Amino acid sequence: EPAPAATVPRTSAELATGFLRPGRLFDPLLADPRWPHFSAAHQRYLRDRDFRDVAAVSFGETIGLYRFDAPWGGQLETGLQASVFAIFDLDAESHDLINADYFVGLYGAHRVQDLQLLARVYHQSSHLGDEFLLRSRVQRVNLTYEAVDLTAAYYLLDGVLRPYAGGGVLFDQDPPDLQRGFAHYGLEFRSPWTLAGGTIVPVAAADVGHREQNRWQPDLSVRAGFEFQTLQVYGRTLALMLEYFKGHSPNGQFFEREIDYVGLGVHLY
Repeated sequence: EPAPAATVPRTSAELATGFLRPGRLFDPLLADPRWPHFSAAHQRYLRDRDFRDVAAVSFGETIGLYRFDAPWGGQLETGLQASVFAIFDLDAESHDLINADYFVGLYGAHRVQDLQLLARVYHQSSHLGDEFLLRSRVQRVNLTYEAVDLTAAYYLLDGVLRPYAGGGVLFDQDPPDLQRGFAHYGLEFRSPWTLAGGTIVPVAAADVGHREQNRWQPDLSVRAGFEFQTLQVYGRTLALMLEYFKGHSPNGQFFEREIDYVGLGVHLY
């Protein structure tokens, strides 16, 4: 059954302007492992020497501070993003915190019809959990950096498909020999056929990242599941997603380590 209008992003509709107005000009990237939002997932690491069952959580949000109509068409918005991304070892006796990444940044977004642009400047720092550090005696890396990036997304087929691509550079990075370049691209699918009278929407997304530090090798993140239109918190829709990741870890202290996991997560987008 075709989805009602509320379930498909109204990419060409103009939003209310002014301070702290609802809505957003750039929609979340569903499969991006570092998109600021609230989530909780159980991940099963495959063939890993140290971890098997891992809980991954994020606490964050995108907050639009001011939105206005652009003189050349479309709308502009400025705001901030902030989030904590943390993973816990579920096989440890006290479910030790393994790694926590802290992310905060400013963004500017522009939307014209089905085209969305996002530019950001942000800071990220990474920290090992105390209990994990004491029992593992691993060598801590003082990973911290600032970055600037730009991403473009475009809705096709009345919002059913959304390809995107972007990239950026690090600066003021520690360790100082950390390579600067990174890029990513992806594709999202939001089904025009729904379940339960249009209240459940199947979705799927894939994100591929590349970092100069890792010789531009691909890091693949795939998520697929359902958005529940009647389960909303402060205007955010609940999504239940199966997850798969293969590549270099997005968790800061382990950025050079290759991981492979499957999981099940709950997300508020």
